[in-house]
Amino acid sequence: MDPTATGPDLLRQLPPPLPADRIIALNQPKGDLHSTRTYEWNGWTFDVPPGVFLPGWTSRLIHERLLDGRIETRGLRYGAMGAGLGVEAVAAGARGAREIYAMDVHAESVAAAARHYARLVGERPGTAFLPAAGDLFEGLPADARLDVVTFNPPAVSRTVSADPDVVRNTCVGAPLLARFFAQLAERELLASDGAVYVIVSNTADLRTIVRDAQDRGFTPSVEYVRDWRDGVLTFLFKFQLTRGDLS
Repeated sequence: MDPTATGPDLLRQLPPPLPADRIIALNQPKGDLHSTRTYEWNGWTFDVPPGVFLPGWTSRLIHERLLDGRIETRGLRYGAMGAGLGVEAVAAGARGAREIYAMDVHAESVAAAARHYARLVGERPGTAFLPAAGDLFEGLPADARLDVVTFNPPAVSRTVSADPDVVRNTCVGAPLLARFFAQLAERELLASDGAVYVIVSNTADLRTIVRDAQDRGFTPSVEYVRDWRDGVLTFLFKFQLTRGDLS
């Protein structure tokens, strides 16, 4: 595919989801989700409580870009959707974001993010850490506006477990992204020059996800694509507003 394609041209080039049996095989849950674990990155150590998402390579792709400024948050209002442990919040805090909303439907994850942020970043002049537990943007105040949003969603298109914690972390599917973009648009949460970064692979329904974003007034482009040489293609998409004048 053409990595410079945007809008409808990009939509036409996106691959369909992998076969169901392949998706299920690739996303078998580990047996440690309900135990306490440890995650280390960039010299930082994070305690991972039971039920909290343990970041993998796709999450680190976002973490690295937040820390080095390829996804710029310095002086900006940043929303970490699906905050999990709080690695994104810590990276944005270290970078010097103006506001950091750590959003997650899992209250224990938001609490973990707050603990890690307090320990690893702490109070910084000009930076506000704002935990927000709730479904998608539910925990944000009515007047919140965001310059940058990142999301590594549980978009796998096939149910891989009956465990609700596995489902929440892995396979809610494309309807979650449809609600995500709908709330961004309907609540006018994104600044007019803002950007939304979403990482998702062809274990999800890429075409539906991108089409739903376009239908809500966002133009997609590809920031990065990783071919794992096993049939899996992982995309980091950037979405920006194409209509409206939000600020």
